[in-house]
Formats: sequence, structure tokens, C-alpha cells
Amino acid sequence: MSEMPAGQFKSRCLKVMDQVARTGEPVVVTKHGKPVVRVVPVEEGALPVFGRLAGSVTRASDLISPIDEPWDAEAE
Repeated sequence: MSEMPAGQFKSRCLKVMDQVARTGEPVVVTKHGKPVVRVVPVEEGALPVFGRLAGSVTRASDLISPIDEPWDAEAE
């Protein structure tokens, strides 16, 4: 992973984004020698956070009717 000062990143932003997309290697942008942000490639086909579990939950048809097995809720 390479590092780049913020001033240099500002002047070469589009070129750096193309390089990250092409090579997949992240670039860390620094200010005064301290890491501030990381430019990383987007994962193709990644699911959004909302809706990620869509279709993965099953639904029981009857949750109210008694079951055939006797049990005591207060038993240990």
C-alpha cells in the first residue's frame, strides 16, 4: 500500500483513482505525515448494506398453535 501527501493527491486525484481501479492497490492519503483517508477499489457485485439479507429469512406459517410436545415454561 502506497502513501501520498494530500497536496500531491489533490493535484493527481483522477490519475490516482484510475491507478487504484486498475491495480487494486490502495493508496493512503496523509496530512502532515499522518494517515487521513484510504483510497480503495470498489468491489464489483458488492451488495448494499440495506437489503443485504433480503430473501435469506424464512417464515414459519403458524407461530400460535400448540405443539405436540408437552413442556413446562417454569421448569429448570
